Amino acid sequence: MGVELLGLNIDNYTFEEAITTAKELIDGHKVSQVVTINPEMFQTAEKDQNFANIIKEAEMVIPDGVGVKIALKLIGKDVARIPGIDFAKRLLKEAASSGIPVAIVGSKEEVITKAVTNLQKEISGLNIVYYHNGYFNNDEEIYNELKVKSPKLILVALGSPKQEQFIYNAKKLLNPALMIGVGGSLDVWSGYIKRAPKIFQILGLEWLYRTISQPSRFKRIFPTLPLFLIKVLSSNNKI
Repeated sequence: MGVELLGLNIDNYTFEEAITTAKELIDGHKVSQVVTINPEMFQTAEKDQNFANIIKEAEMVIPDGVGVKIALKLIGKDVARIPGIDFAKRLLKEAASSGIPVAIVGSKEEVITKAVTNLQKEISGLNIVYYHNGYFNNDEEIYNELKVKSPKLILVALGSPKQEQFIYNAKKLLNPALMIGVGGSLDVWSGYIKRAPKIFQILGLEWLYRTISQPSRFKRIFPTLPLFLIKVLSSNNKI
């Protein structure tokens, strides 16, 4: 159940359907990958076939960025946007209520430490069996430590495309688990970056709020977003 956009398949779930599917993957017999896709990932995939293949092989690809939702609208597809930060937080709550062990990898030491503390305060019973900052040179060490701790839900915040590659490489190495790339979610959960007010979230304008709050993000979003939408329109007109 999905739609194609610029050669990549995106799952067409409601938020609750995505959570149900993710829980099934957590209970599965292999390492499964969730990609929370945004326009920048499409740009990377166009330039890097290996990255494109990682997305194509992922067990779930959900539209995180509002740009992706707009692009799908442009080609006549009404697909629910599923913000990665909300998706991951809900799964943490599900994990806590079901006694599922969790691991988190990524970000700066002070950020991940504070995020873990805040999450455990907020979510009663959350069992974080392992966490490590994103500043490591030897992936094998992290994989080995994760294998020993054997979490069933692993959140990876290394930024894209590094986090997707890290998860993809883990598929053949780790015990069965669901792994999700969560980008800058730890910055918000730690409190170091304030999340956009609710009205911005509802309207899908968190990117605008973050750009206003962090002007350095402007170069990252523009011209990527408008060029992405132009490419989608151009591609659709060729069909």
